[in-house]
Amino acid sequence: MIVVEHVTKRFEGRLVLDDVSLTFARGKVTAIVGASGCGKSTLLRCINGLERHDSGRILVGELEVTQAPTTLHRVRREVGMVFQQYGLFSHMSALANVMEAPRSVLQLPHAEARARAEALLEKVGMSHRQAAFPRELSGGEQQRVAIARALAMQPSALLLDEPTAALDPERRVEVVKVLAALAKEGTTMVIVTHEPAVVGVADVAITLQRGRMVR
Repeated sequence: MIVVEHVTKRFEGRLVLDDVSLTFARGKVTAIVGASGCGKSTLLRCINGLERHDSGRILVGELEVTQAPTTLHRVRREVGMVFQQYGLFSHMSALANVMEAPRSVLQLPHAEARARAEALLEKVGMSHRQAAFPRELSGGEQQRVAIARALAMQPSALLLDEPTAALDPERRVEVVKVLAALAKEGTTMVIVTHEPAVVGVADVAITLQRGRMVR
């Protein structure tokens, strides 16, 4: 599904990713672990095209990730991204947040986008809060809405960057349950995490150390 070949990335001369080569299989969950600053989040951002890698190549299916606008648009259709800080639109309800991309990007009719959003909110256990605004939701609830929003584009894979890091223990459990259910359905996921329970959801765990993969 996703292939990373000899990828290198530097920030201001500092080597952050050092000749990283990985393959993420379709239908599998991969956890990426390692100390802060080891390059985990940078790797996700390079896969999604949010950061430009300096050398090597990244393939999403048959598509090579570049900074060309048309390519980035296609890549982001294929790989959804869930961030640690949720990133929900504060002026929109949970339902509207999930509907937004299908309406504006995919040009789905309102009724179809609404039906898709309602189904996804039910999937993540948030159907009872679809009218609530982000300020009215707990961190765990916001993260579940963010996962539903990423799924609304029907991506081939989900990239999740520390999805439980900003949550208290009770809210972490809520999100881990959602991830476990998605894993059981065969959703392809790449998860950067420090959380043992999240690692437990994964089929395989990969450790990065100072920008290099540790086997």
